[in-house]
Amino acid sequence: MKRKIIIINEEKCTGCALCVPACHENAIGIVNGKAKLLREDYCDGLGDCLPSCPVGAISFEEREAPAYNENEVKKNLSDNTETINDFSRLRQWPVQIKLVPANDPYFENADILIAADCSAFACGNFHNKYMKGKVTLIGCPKLDNIDYSEKLSVIIKNNNIKSITVVRMEVPCCAGIANAAIEAAGASNKNIKVQIITLSIDGKEI
Repeated sequence: MKRKIIIINEEKCTGCALCVPACHENAIGIVNGKAKLLREDYCDGLGDCLPSCPVGAISFEEREAPAYNENEVKKNLSDNTETINDFSRLRQWPVQIKLVPANDPYFENADILIAADCSAFACGNFHNKYMKGKVTLIGCPKLDNIDYSEKLSVIIKNNNIKSITVVRMEVPCCAGIANAAIEAAGASNKNIKVQIITLSIDGKEI
C-alpha cells in the first residue's frame, strides 16, 4: 500500500540517537552509528520522531510500504517491557566534559545533567531517575585536575540551555563539579536554573 512513512538521511544523521526513544513504536534503532528505520510496519507515519532530530535528518515521504501493524507493535512493546524500562537514556556521545564539542546541535534548548563519574555507579536507577530527557556530561575534578567552569561557560554561552542539574557525591572532591556549574551559569548572565543533587555512597539523595 502507498502511505506516509519516515525517511532518514544518513548523510545528515550524526548518530545522536535522540530519535530512538522518541519513537514510541520501537521502529528506529542505531546501526553502524546511524539512525535506521528497522521495521517499516512499526512506523505509524505520525512523525513523533521528527522534532527530536537536531539536524533535520528525518522527514516524511509517501511511498509503497507495509501497512502499520498496530497489533504487532503492541505485542512487541508488551514482550519487551523490561528492556524498554532498562533502555539507556544516554542521548549523545561523547559524555566527558573535556571531550564534548561545545557547539553540537543537541545542546540547543537542552536540559543538561552534569554528573560526577562515581554517581552513576552509586545509584542503580541513575539512567531513568536523572538522565532521562537530558544531555549528560560527566567528570571528576579530582582525577581531571582542571576547572570545568571555562568549558561549561562556552557551552552555556553558545546555546540556549534550559536548565542544569548537577549530581555529585557527598565526598568533598565533588564540590568542584557543582561549583563549576554554578560559576558558569552565573557568568552567562542568563536565567538558568541550577539544581544540585548530592548522593551518599549508597546512592541515596541527602
